[in-house]
Amino acid sequence: MTLRIALAAAAVLAFSAPAFAQEAPAADPAAAAAAPAEAAFEARAQAFQQAMVTMQGEMQTALTAAGADQARATADMDAIAVRYQPQADAFANELDAFITSQLPVMPPEEQAQMAQMGPMIRGQITGAPATIKAGLLQAAAGAATPATQ
Repeated sequence: MTLRIALAAAAVLAFSAPAFAQEAPAADPAAAAAAPAEAAFEARAQAFQQAMVTMQGEMQTALTAAGADQARATADMDAIAVRYQPQADAFANELDAFITSQLPVMPPEEQAQMAQMGPMIRGQITGAPATIKAGLLQAAAGAATPATQ
């Protein structure tokens, strides 16, 4: 179950990852002890997701307000990304701490998967502000380009 929570953190950024997790038996005391930590981390993941949705809305507003002024749109969106970057960095650190705390209760195959996927997930989280900005700029550029047939 802990791996599923960590993978959900990656899904926060709209990246799909396969769910490798298996449900732990209900009688497993280690799993029962992990449940409060999972719930706390899940709440932090949801808060981070909401912050990114808010940031995306602010960026969309800045992009719309800039109109055709690409330099202004980029500068305004960069300023927004800078304001939200500390939240992305903090959540990535929280993810690292959560994974580290859960490794002892994970089966060996999940430990190996997390060791492999952890840096990728961390990079997606810390890169979220820039990724969202790039996506909005790309969508705006695509909307501004007339379709040729």
